[in-house]
Amino acid sequence: MKNEKAMYALSYGLFVLTARQGQKDNGCIINTVGQVTVTPNRMTIAVDKKNLTHDMIVATGSLTVSVLSEKADFSLFQRFGFQSGRDVDKFSGFSGAARGENGILYVTEGTNAWISGKVVSATDLGTHTLFLTDVTDGDLLSDVPSATYAYYQAHIKPKPQAGAEKSEKKRWVCKVCGYIYEGDTLPEDYICPICKHPASDFEEMK
Repeated sequence: MKNEKAMYALSYGLFVLTARQGQKDNGCIINTVGQVTVTPNRMTIAVDKKNLTHDMIVATGSLTVSVLSEKADFSLFQRFGFQSGRDVDKFSGFSGAARGENGILYVTEGTNAWISGKVVSATDLGTHTLFLTDVTDGDLLSDVPSATYAYYQAHIKPKPQAGAEKSEKKRWVCKVCGYIYEGDTLPEDYICPICKHPASDFEEMK
């Protein structure tokens, strides 16, 4: 591909995808949800297989999507996107959620709607699974516009902070969360300590 940044021109929203298995609640940030038919009312959701939420959906066949709005702050992305549900309870100490009739929590803080679905089919995409779901429930929570990925980059994600002293080392910034790595070179296998994205999601600061 001549320039991978061409992919950034695609417009899409941001969502918290949630599931419940047994007594375990979990959720993760995703950006691939879309309505595909009206009759029947169906949507597709692509989920990275590394996410615990993915495994919970495979096991239960149920899910809920909370649509993030322009009122969402960075703490929501830190809670649901920058840590693993295998290590922490993402809903611990979090009051901005309510439980739907399907038993799954949806996010009420920084969102404008939620939609529940029941899996009809699952397609293996390699790194991800594409779930086709029947919409079973949903509601509007506010009239605040939905947050797009472009809006997140421009208004929600913290901007890199310049150090008090100028460093002689080269600096690379994570395009996802803004973390700055300093060093002569950025290792090819480097993983961001904050959001766990790879070296390919870093760019050198000039």
